[in-house]
Amino acid sequence: MKNTMRCPKCGSEKIIRVPDNPARHASGNNIYTSTITLAKKIPVIRYVCHACGYCENWVETQAQRDELRRRFG
Repeated sequence: MKNTMRCPKCGSEKIIRVPDNPARHASGNNIYTSTITLAKKIPVIRYVCHACGYCENWVETQAQRDELRRRFG
């Protein structure tokens, strides 16, 4: 959905990108890469189909994915 902006389930092009809210401490669907509370979070951005509700989660940047690999292997 992120790349095509089309729902793979129903074919709708009404896709909603739900971003992380950096002003909130525990917003969104974050992955934490530090044992220190609320430090070093990687946001997981959600794409939701308006028509059917199908949802995908994405870590959008290569740098963030590289950090996940360093931290979790």
